[in-house]
Amino acid sequence: MSDSQELLQTHEIETGPSPQWAVLWLHGLGADGHDFAPIVPELVRPQWPALRFVFPHAPVRAVTINNGVRMRAWYDIVGMDFPTRADGEGVEQSIVQVEALIAREQARGIAPERLLLAGFSQGGAIALAAGLRRATPLAGLIALSTYLPGADAAAASLAQAATAQPIFMAHGQADPVIPQVHAERSAQILRSLGFALEWHSYPMAHQVCGEEIAHLADWMGRRFGD
Repeated sequence: MSDSQELLQTHEIETGPSPQWAVLWLHGLGADGHDFAPIVPELVRPQWPALRFVFPHAPVRAVTINNGVRMRAWYDIVGMDFPTRADGEGVEQSIVQVEALIAREQARGIAPERLLLAGFSQGGAIALAAGLRRATPLAGLIALSTYLPGADAAAASLAQAATAQPIFMAHGQADPVIPQVHAERSAQILRSLGFALEWHSYPMAHQVCGEEIAHLADWMGRRFGD
């Protein structure tokens, strides 16, 4: 079995018995699946249905921009130019791995329309790229401090039903890792393709903040029918 076909190891948190909804959350470069686990108690509201949070660990690979140092990464970063910085093969492999995790949730009784795909930074880039190709729409896409890789060719990758997925995008105005202009351009392209996209911007760097978590919780609550 190839690396892209192996089911990724995950860290999981269930907020109640027999969850009927799932949130698949992809971490950023150099982190792992435990990175965003502490956000769960801050994010979850008492009236929500039981959720299963699934936090996968990205494969370890050499990252060119970091002098070839091996770390957990969803794809190699080959340069500073945003339109071409993401290693296309790595993006494709990660989409396959994410799809395998979505299929596992379906086998565990959680249909795609009750699964939210979320990610921060590199993880958010994969969430958007995977969501673009979903022939069966998910409940929604969450993209934090990130951008859409290969945005110029997005229309060619778009599945017919994919635009039924609402998107939450949020970014830091002082982000030195992914300057906000690249996220804004991705948001514009996604809207032009027909996605309903909610955009937020905060006075922060490459991180998350309390106000962002509150806005995300509002958006997620609408998906759950609050």
